[in-house]
Amino acid sequence: QVQLVESGGGLVQAGGSLRLSCVASGSIFSIYSMAWYRQAPGKQRELVARITTERTTTYAESVKGRFTISRDNFKNTVYLQMNSLKPEDTAVYYCNAYRLSSSREYDYWGQGTQVTVSA
Repeated sequence: QVQLVESGGGLVQAGGSLRLSCVASGSIFSIYSMAWYRQAPGKQRELVARITTERTTTYAESVKGRFTISRDNFKNTVYLQMNSLKPEDTAVYYCNAYRLSSSREYDYWGQGTQVTVSA
């Protein structure tokens, strides 16, 4: 079992920056692929960025060049640096830990942190 706690959300003006953090506990952090998802009101949850155990990163097209995902395995923490924020980035951001082992999926979510970008 993995527990995930996000922090760092808030209200920011367009063009501003925020850094989200997600601290994991309860298992070996380094064996999980970590990701950030977001869900805006009335929309489906979508992948924002992912970082694998080998530190390979992927990003949604809408955030490429503006957001950076990173991980610190010593601190059991994954980060999402968000720059040049836009009002359309407004959403609840969720941290996710995932791994596949012996055909069994391990999939954990945090409680979410609100990011609001004003125009």
